[in-house]
Amino acid sequence: MNGTQSMSSCFNPTATRIGETFAYCLLFVVSLAGNILIGIIVYKEKALRTPINILIVNMAISDLLLSIIRFPALFVRLNTASHWLPSGPLGLALCRLRYFAIDVSIVVSVQSLVLIAVNRFVAVVFPLRPSQISSKQYRLFILVIWIVTMAVSCPNLTTWKFVENPEGLVCQREWNDKFRESSSFNIYALVVIIVFMYVPLVLIAILYFSIAVRIKSQKIPGEPSVNARKQRLKRERSVLKMSVAIVFVFAVCWLPFGIGSLLFRFSSDSAMMSSCALQYSVHIAYFLARSYCAVNPCICFIFSSNYHVKRIGKTFFCGLLLVFSVSGSFFIAIIVYKTRSMRKLINFFVVNMAISDLLFFLFYNKQHKRSAPG
Repeated sequence: MNGTQSMSSCFNPTATRIGETFAYCLLFVVSLAGNILIGIIVYKEKALRTPINILIVNMAISDLLLSIIRFPALFVRLNTASHWLPSGPLGLALCRLRYFAIDVSIVVSVQSLVLIAVNRFVAVVFPLRPSQISSKQYRLFILVIWIVTMAVSCPNLTTWKFVENPEGLVCQREWNDKFRESSSFNIYALVVIIVFMYVPLVLIAILYFSIAVRIKSQKIPGEPSVNARKQRLKRERSVLKMSVAIVFVFAVCWLPFGIGSLLFRFSSDSAMMSSCALQYSVHIAYFLARSYCAVNPCICFIFSSNYHVKRIGKTFFCGLLLVFSVSGSFFIAIIVYKTRSMRKLINFFVVNMAISDLLFFLFYNKQHKRSAPG
């Protein structure tokens, strides 16, 4: 950006670096643990190998791939002034794979959400019609999704390269070297965002609206009793709640990022682009987008109706609570200690509260274990 205000004038560099490193470390751990757990649970439990759960596992795989490629590179960038490490062929491969993986993960997730919505639509609107699509066919659809997505994202494997600057190597897109006209990238980005994000989300919204209307008015001929209908509606609503929650979380996490990408591509207002208000918005949009791969498995645990999954989910969330409490309190103290400008009276009170919260959690947890039966 060429505005008068730099990033450093909007944010405290030390506090921002420490805070973001802490937050993304937590997201990385949650994403790895949560998505791996989802895959293991569905693999171990044959009863859970339904089409919807297969699609959820597909999303978990794409989120896991994104986390493994994205977060380590992000930690390096945050702590080396945007330098790219390592150099050489391996570094160039990681440079290109990072952005390739981001695009692939987004598109795979959206297309999986479309298939989930179609599955629910058919099950609710046509309940007496036998399923025309088997689990094996869903696996074929998933394979097609990955192939199409990787084909669409192929430009990322050729347009990203290393650029030397006074501070070191930077991973940067050089679209003109491959496709000559810079305007062609704007067209490519616009088409991909509209076709693979906005259009599918509109379709998903229409399908779920139709499902909601149908559930309210539906009465299936031949149902043996009122109780049978209530049980069926309960199952449908349970699955529907989880599906809608996953779509809602995706929209909240990725739509601000998509809108921001279009704004940066097509806006010519340099004063607005360099304003602190926009910089804050960009940081929030990036954080939301990066948090999706960690939030998605949490949604699956929260809305699952399977007792075994709920039990594992409770253990998972208790572990997260411990990690958040210990590391959060620790990093608050580190940030205030390392940043002189933050050594104010109110921040010392905040640190004092963080220490007391940490001690309370540790001693309460130990006492709770001692008093637990068995």
